[in-house]
Amino acid sequence: MNITINIKCFEFFKNLFLIVLILLFITSCKKDSKTSDVIETGTVTDIEGTVYKTVKIGNQWWMAENLKTTKYCNGDSIQNITDTLNWHHMQSGAYCNYSNDTLNVKKYGHLYNWYAVTDSRSIAPVGWHVPSDNEWKALEEHLGMSQSDADKMNWRGTNEGNKLKTVGQNGWNASSDVYNVWGTNESGFSALAGGCRMFNGIWGNPALWSTGFWWSVSELNNEAWYRYLDYQKPNVFRFYGPKTYGFSIRCVKN
Repeated sequence: MNITINIKCFEFFKNLFLIVLILLFITSCKKDSKTSDVIETGTVTDIEGTVYKTVKIGNQWWMAENLKTTKYCNGDSIQNITDTLNWHHMQSGAYCNYSNDTLNVKKYGHLYNWYAVTDSRSIAPVGWHVPSDNEWKALEEHLGMSQSDADKMNWRGTNEGNKLKTVGQNGWNASSDVYNVWGTNESGFSALAGGCRMFNGIWGNPALWSTGFWWSVSELNNEAWYRYLDYQKPNVFRFYGPKTYGFSIRCVKN
């Protein structure tokens, strides 16, 4: 009798153990499917033959690298302005390299004034354009920012900046708050800290490895909207400023 009971108990616990294992396996598979969304990528080529990585974020296709072109789409050259005073007084399209160092171009791309952004000869690759302020908002909202936050100025949202930045310290200085400010690049946008050139022609400081700025085509009060990411912040800064700033450019597909 005892032998029979023991056998039945053994069979019961064996079956229970197998059921638990199967449930754990199914649960782990479901978790993986939620956290391992496939990022759709591609490429686009500019007028000079430079090939850029691209990524689909929500319903938008974005360049996953900063623009590096020195020509408009019709082949005309964009002016390369190195002098501080000349940059400050420019009223037409111009570009520069941070600190006038060509070694910065491969990783960070060029910095452009807003006149280059909106030149009728088009700075973006064919079939692409520099995003509007609303297109930036659409990106931010897809990453979790509320519409009410997206419409605000200054620092907005929660961790959308982390989702745009390259992972960890790959292109960014370490924050003093690494628990909350740490690039994850969940979006595939791969934002880098390429610095900026101030409206008066001097170089932004802190810059490389600390800050990244990107233009929009949208204007307000004769100035232009832009986005800014900082190594000490997990969210995204939105404001407008003089058109003689030198910022990076990311393009979005038509």
